[in-house]
Amino acid sequence: MLKRTALYEAHIAAGARMVDFGGWEMPLHYGSQIEEHHAVRRAAGAFDVSHMRVVDVSGDEARAFLRELLTADIERRAPDQAMYACMLNERGGVLDDLIAYRWSNEASRFRVVLNAATADRDLQWMDRLASDRGLRVQAMPRADLAIIALQGPQALGVLSRAQPALAAQAAPLSGFHSTRVGAVFVARTGYTGEDGFEIVLPCEQAVDLWRSLLGAGAAACGLGARDTLRLEAGLCLYGQDIDESVTPLESGLAWTVELDSDRRFVGRSALDQQRAAGPLRQLLGLKLLDKGVLRAHQSVQTAQGDGQVTSGSFSPTLDVAIGLARLPARVAPGDTATVQLRGRSAQALVVKPRFVRHGRPLV
Repeated sequence: MLKRTALYEAHIAAGARMVDFGGWEMPLHYGSQIEEHHAVRRAAGAFDVSHMRVVDVSGDEARAFLRELLTADIERRAPDQAMYACMLNERGGVLDDLIAYRWSNEASRFRVVLNAATADRDLQWMDRLASDRGLRVQAMPRADLAIIALQGPQALGVLSRAQPALAAQAAPLSGFHSTRVGAVFVARTGYTGEDGFEIVLPCEQAVDLWRSLLGAGAAACGLGARDTLRLEAGLCLYGQDIDESVTPLESGLAWTVELDSDRRFVGRSALDQQRAAGPLRQLLGLKLLDKGVLRAHQSVQTAQGDGQVTSGSFSPTLDVAIGLARLPARVAPGDTATVQLRGRSAQALVVKPRFVRHGRPLV
């Protein structure tokens, strides 16, 4: 049986089309995926992302544990700061990409948010690492918490109308910072390329917050719009653009890997070797120049060799098909490529993976 979030009944009442996503019954859209996409780019939209797994990491050696677990160094983050990082296997393959939060003024307490489809495996990996290293640390899944993402240029205005006290605490936050307001945790993070907040709160409070956000002008948005928004922002989707078969260095995620110190972390040796030799592949963007739609697994030919589309869709903001593709290392933005669509070839322009930022086209 599929798992359900605390907002399931609210989605059903709103007429959402529900789908299986990572073992969870989640809203794909509430009528028009494109209208939901535009609402986030132009105003504000609310997403139920409670299928993501909140895990609180605590203990005397929690900091040492995260420094060994993740590609980025939590030691370099200030209190209340968040970081995007990867969790790797010993071969440097990506087990998951996640956000880790450093609690304010608590040296032994942190929070990570895992992808839904990988969460159980991630927790097993974390337990194994702690046991193997003999580290005194606890990783506690928080099934009692829901997550609502409020995204868009008018996100703060919506939050101010819906929850004035919470908005007053959230407004001063800069990007990738967080704060706590009682039992509510709010961070200025998101997965759309827009300003906004991710709000973690007790499940029993989720329906009231959701209704207040919609009543204040946010559009209810499903997974469909979330996918086209993140693709326009050039953000990876685990299981499509990244997985255990690829490293961050060949996935456009080298910026999440901090190799400028002697810190040891799982997968570092493999990354050091790959960096020295030079990755053979990279993740770049494609903008289709002919009619058609880019989809995952389509083959791509370039003058430097062949590759494959990892994610693709129609971009509502750009009114053209876009995608991410794993291509040979010598391919560069500005090159042209040939993509094999259904029964025919189409030309595409190779671009840097960020297509849209804060509603503004970049390609």
